[in-house]
Amino acid sequence: MTHQADIIEFSPHARSAPRQVVFDRTELQQILNIYGRKVAAGEWRDYALDFERDFACFSAFKRASEAPIYRIIKEPKLKTRQGAWRILGANGQTLKRGHSLTALLKLFDD
Repeated sequence: MTHQADIIEFSPHARSAPRQVVFDRTELQQILNIYGRKVAAGEWRDYALDFERDFACFSAFKRASEAPIYRIIKEPKLKTRQGAWRILGANGQTLKRGHSLTALLKLFDD
């Protein structure tokens, strides 16, 4: 008696596609709450989201044609060392780094 083996087909794209780092719903909501406050105050006017293999980035702009004035970056690989979160200023300098997004966003409290 012969037994037929179960054949499992895998999509060739599933294994080769790199995973992206993304913001979860709660994280994005916290960031957008700050964004909304800053837009209402006339300080920020535009934003961009970038999702890469090693990080996710929320960039805030005073004008869409300029460089970002702030970047909120999530880097999960640094979670156990320096913290997965950091905020960069307009010149690329790290303004704040840590393990808690909520604590970092206090930088924007007026």
